[in-house]
Amino acid sequence: MRQIFRVNNVLECRVLDRINRFLVRIRVEDRICYAYINNTGRLRGYIGHNRKGFCIRFNEPKKTEYRLFAIEESGSGAIIDTMMQMKTLEAAIEKEYIPWLKGYRISKRNVRMGNSVLDYLLQRNGKDLYVEVKSAVLRRKEYAMYPDCPSIRGRRHIKELIDHSTHGGSGAIIFIAAIPKVKFFKPYYEGDPEIYSLLSKARKAGVTIRSISIHYEGRGSTVFLDNPDLKVIL
Repeated sequence: MRQIFRVNNVLECRVLDRINRFLVRIRVEDRICYAYINNTGRLRGYIGHNRKGFCIRFNEPKKTEYRLFAIEESGSGAIIDTMMQMKTLEAAIEKEYIPWLKGYRISKRNVRMGNSVLDYLLQRNGKDLYVEVKSAVLRRKEYAMYPDCPSIRGRRHIKELIDHSTHGGSGAIIFIAAIPKVKFFKPYYEGDPEIYSLLSKARKAGVTIRSISIHYEGRGSTVFLDNPDLKVIL
């Protein structure tokens, strides 16, 4: 387990319910207010139930005053904020904490491939690696899983990478298991049967499929990289 970075000015809250895809109702101390979330998954089991959450106050509040980035899980925190997940991945790549990505640098973000925009173009020794990142915060016992609902966008990204690899290119899908105390990643069939099938096709086509596990620790307000190469089960 490696410490990646600290999160400043964290406030604890209670997560009450979800208003829409990007808005949740929270309680901070004795005040009911709203917080922004950027994870469009259903987040089963996280939103509501008066669970403890961790949020940051915006410097210049607009529609909401807070951003909810993690929710208590197994005594620590599941990082639901996809931007924070990717910030963690980027820091781990830069510090060479991920052995199978050692030597790579981030050349571009939000790179065009076919009819899609993928998250990264990595380069090492003049060779390109196109990377798409997916958030896996659904827990089933010791498994982190993706997706928790149908994802047309996710299907399209996987198909683009299959086509790219079939024509000799290099591509990878990285699942960020942002949940404490998980041992494996596997796709969630009930969430999207087509993605479940596409991932097997992608591996056969030569697409690299990997996972890392991370979590947030409220004591110390710190994000940790738990496993740089979480076992993937397809």
